[in-house]
Amino acid sequence: MTPRRLILAAPALLAATRASAQSWQPDRPIAMIVAFAAGGGTDVAARTLARFMERELGQSVVVNNRAGAGGEIGWSELARARPDGLTIGFINTPNLVTIPIERQARYKLDDFSPIANVVDDPGGFWVLPDSPWRNLQDLAAAARAKPGEIAYGTTGVGSDDHLATLAFERATGTRLLHVPFNGSSQVKNAMLGRQIQLAAMNMGEGVGDFRQGQIRPLGQMATARWTNTAEVPTFREQGIDVVDGSLRGIAAPAGTPGPVLQRLAGVVKTVMEQPEFIALANQQQLPLRFLDPDQHRAVLVGMHETYTRMWREHPWRE
Repeated sequence: MTPRRLILAAPALLAATRASAQSWQPDRPIAMIVAFAAGGGTDVAARTLARFMERELGQSVVVNNRAGAGGEIGWSELARARPDGLTIGFINTPNLVTIPIERQARYKLDDFSPIANVVDDPGGFWVLPDSPWRNLQDLAAAARAKPGEIAYGTTGVGSDDHLATLAFERATGTRLLHVPFNGSSQVKNAMLGRQIQLAAMNMGEGVGDFRQGQIRPLGQMATARWTNTAEVPTFREQGIDVVDGSLRGIAAPAGTPGPVLQRLAGVVKTVMEQPEFIALANQQQLPLRFLDPDQHRAVLVGMHETYTRMWREHPWRE
């Protein structure tokens, strides 16, 4: 059976084996591949989750950082791993989905069996406190007055920040000047240094500086306001139909048995319901959203269809 058929057949397999899901128990430490550098937001979230998973599984969960190529190096290693439940990995959108659309990658979406989503961090637009723009309509009006002159920073071409800003441009009939950086900290520093006028960053990445009065949000790209930034209106509330952000979850290589996926998903769900984990997630500004294997798969497949269509209509090469 091909990996594609395995993924499509997985819901029926999971339903048939759900009763035996709790029987799987790892007999060796589990490796968790993180496709980004140590110390970053994904790495911190992964290590926090791994520590709590160890308690539930009775085995060590060792985080291995395999950074490079926007995540492709780590995800390619995950795709090639033995599908026995002893190697799992953190997966991030949209990079996981868009890399094989943009170029000939060493993996494809069908090479993974989603386990559970953990974080759903909505995108946001940020400015300095003294910016004349008080909302998205102010920004759009300024951009129409000076096409291609307002510089905005993102974490790179094809990132969720970049793709969301392209959607904003199409929705408002505007054109901004894209300045890509290697990470959100560089984007923030560039705006604080007044090298750019606008930062496109996830809400979890900007809220700490917001609370310290260093930056100010114009809007968040969630379907509903994140509780940690309940005073910030969504893009839709401001008349701009843009919903975007970054999911962070865990997956296994395609072909991992259904009972193993269900056992691991159950462990993640249990962890995410624990007050201690929730408190740490709030400290790290992680908007939590659990999705089980079927739900996570459906979201990823939907993203793949959406981004494939976007690429055909508006390739985001720069």
